[in-house]
Amino acid sequence: MTDPATFGSGGSEPYAHALLREQRALYLHSVDGSRVRFDVARWTDDADAVDRALLHRARGPVLDIGCGPGRMVKAAVQRGMKALGVDVSPVAVEIVRAAGLPVHLGSIFDPIPHEGSWSTALLLDGNIGIGGDPVALLARCREVLRSTGDVIVETHQDPLRDRAYEGSLIGIDGRMSDAFPWAEVGRAALAAHAADAGLRVTQGWMAGGRSFSRLVAVRSAAY
Repeated sequence: MTDPATFGSGGSEPYAHALLREQRALYLHSVDGSRVRFDVARWTDDADAVDRALLHRARGPVLDIGCGPGRMVKAAVQRGMKALGVDVSPVAVEIVRAAGLPVHLGSIFDPIPHEGSWSTALLLDGNIGIGGDPVALLARCREVLRSTGDVIVETHQDPLRDRAYEGSLIGIDGRMSDAFPWAEVGRAALAAHAADAGLRVTQGWMAGGRSFSRLVAVRSAAY
């Protein structure tokens, strides 16, 4: 049995190539022909003002899920916070390690260090889409957090967006990955997925044209 495909892996590895070659964009093409642009340049740059302000809302230790080349891990460490990045891309993880930052190579759905001790989990840059199943992803976040922890999710600009699909990542040079499951979730749709995962939305805000929500665990006998 082969492992499930993950973001930008397989094929001619456009994600890894873009990180190494400092390409500015990647495009996620779905089976229905739609296309989503990912800003690789923002991922590889230092954290911007919106990112830094977001960390003011976070409590350490911070777990950055799908950390990529590590801009949020770096920003958190610079703030004096304990932090760990998690990513399935060996190239991304090597970039983070080369910068002397803490990172774990693997999927959030596999065992990770210090489970149950994280205060804030970050799902930024569309990473609520990881695995194509937002409920499963949020439930896993709930497992790795301490009981009083929270999840900060960057949501789709369309608050009603709620879409799961298979797509392939394509680089500006035509490199294409294997197909992998992904999802897009807006703020309104996130509330329903969170409830199914034993979480609830306590806060939502916009900054720099980006949309964010904070989730905390529901205290009930059902969970």
